[in-house]
Amino acid sequence: MGFRCITHGSLTALILISSLGSASAYAQQSQQSSEDVPSLKQDAYDASRYVESTATPDAQKAPVVLQPLAPLLACLGFRVPMISGRGLGITGGTLDKLESIPGFRTRLDEAEIHRVIEKTGCVLIGQTDSICPADKKLYSLRDVTGTVPSIPLITASILSKKLAEGLDRLILDVKHGAGAFMRSYDDANALAQSMVSTAKVLGLKASVHINAMNEPTGHAAGNALEVIEAVECLHGRGPADLEEICLNLAGAVSISSRAHLRQFLHDGSAWRKFQQIVEAQGGDVSKLEKLAQVHRAPVIREVRSESSGVLRRMDAYQTGLAVLNLGAGRSKASDPVDFAVGCDQIAKTGTEVQVGQVLARIHARSESAAEAAEHTMREGITIE
Repeated sequence: MGFRCITHGSLTALILISSLGSASAYAQQSQQSSEDVPSLKQDAYDASRYVESTATPDAQKAPVVLQPLAPLLACLGFRVPMISGRGLGITGGTLDKLESIPGFRTRLDEAEIHRVIEKTGCVLIGQTDSICPADKKLYSLRDVTGTVPSIPLITASILSKKLAEGLDRLILDVKHGAGAFMRSYDDANALAQSMVSTAKVLGLKASVHINAMNEPTGHAAGNALEVIEAVECLHGRGPADLEEICLNLAGAVSISSRAHLRQFLHDGSAWRKFQQIVEAQGGDVSKLEKLAQVHRAPVIREVRSESSGVLRRMDAYQTGLAVLNLGAGRSKASDPVDFAVGCDQIAKTGTEVQVGQVLARIHARSESAAEAAEHTMREGITIE
């Protein structure tokens, strides 16, 4: 039973009804619209070790967490199938980041999916015509029906893809704050509880971490720029806050000590696993540490402090808006993305700064685009 033959008018009506009704039923129906694709779970795998982490929409940064987290979990022996999406508005898309790696393929057929996960323990793919096609159609209609913020529909959209993966455990990273879809903690908590309770009804064990997103996670925002930062994290040289989130999420499903988890990030184990995943999905491993040269924007502009004091605010929404307008994101689903543009060297709040100190670098296609991005970012910067 599924939505293989259903009109857009009927879908619109379904959205309006579902936004008031059962998230579990909607999630299950969306998942069942998949053609008869066998679960990604193989008999040879320990069923208790099939896991994924997913993040709710925020300003660019959730995808960069998944890049070091997925190979870290695979190092622990978990099987990690991840069906991810593309960016829209200020929300970043995992697929857009990964496709900045030359040759990396996110669209795999069923045989390839099984081959990659058997070989590496992890696969990073996008939604396809045979995996949750109903959700893809429903997602495109939520904007015109005014139901984008609907918690039941957000819950169902996320969980339908996770159910299609045949997971045993799901780790949820729910954001709140200036750069998150859910601005308040209460709204984030409501979404978290909706997803956990709905997952339970559908037989999926889920755990949740609620994290603030008032400033960007790490020091970069963009596509290739975030992959570069993820590579640094996999070498044990990443930003402290990014590593902390990865360790918290991995610790939610692992019995390993935090020190043991950290060791995988610092001794090269997770890095080698990521290289293995990239190679298995067609990516050029030799370019992973050369992405700054592969995707170099023509203009790199420094945003410098205009006063001395303590950086009290580096607004994630304003940063995400600047990055979107540079071309790293999409205003509508059909827009292309620019892998090279974005921001890096973003200063953290609480840092003491001096006049003229660099607060961020903007990577742009033109001086005018860089100037506009700086103006947008400065609206979200406060130094006291």
